[in-house]
Amino acid sequence: MGAEVPAVIAAVGLSKRFRPRPFARPVVALDGVTLAVGAGEVVMLLGANGSGKTTLLKCLAGLVVPSAGRATVAGHDCADGGAPLRRDAAYVPADPRSFAWRLSGRENLLFFGRLHGWGGAALRERVDAALARVGLDGARRVAEYSSGMRQRLSLARALLGRPRVLLLDEPTTGVDPRAADEIRALLAARRDEGAALLWATHSSDDLAAGGRTIVLRDGRLVYDGDAAAARGAL
Repeated sequence: MGAEVPAVIAAVGLSKRFRPRPFARPVVALDGVTLAVGAGEVVMLLGANGSGKTTLLKCLAGLVVPSAGRATVAGHDCADGGAPLRRDAAYVPADPRSFAWRLSGRENLLFFGRLHGWGGAALRERVDAALARVGLDGARRVAEYSSGMRQRLSLARALLGRPRVLLLDEPTTGVDPRAADEIRALLAARRDEGAALLWATHSSDDLAAGGRTIVLRDGRLVYDGDAAAARGAL
């Protein structure tokens, strides 16, 4: 037997409850989720809308603080990881609305790179390389991008550094079939470079990119195994 791959994504009993308004009954978004993902592993995340997929990814990215349980990503506590967590784990949202639409794609990436503390020629090289990897014209304003192009810009932002973990919320949504294939190839290359990928999707085509699949239902992890049998757990 080969050596076990250390987990770079690990969650134990992770739970999240939201209170939509004062004195309202809490909404359970995650309920005791336990999982582990190793370096160089692609794990697909399935579940109906509202099953907790996005909340799980945001907890792991440090964007949402869990109500209970603990999670670590690349050795950082997700509830208090700060800048080191953001350097090692990149979150790619399903709806990339955080860009300044009046600025060009390149100007947006330069801005986010400076938030990471990068600058000068090294940052410009990072930005140009990231845009080239996703096949985008960085000179165009984001307002002129299609939804698929904005999705690729979100992926380029995630690839500005060399993150050890990619947390992907439906990265092929809204892109044409050819661009979706290019995104899958790019993510496969990051896997081959040792990155761990946790990839939420509704696409059957995406499922072929990962051999292991996790299914969430009503905030609970109800299946963790081969993709072929995952649909039956939805």
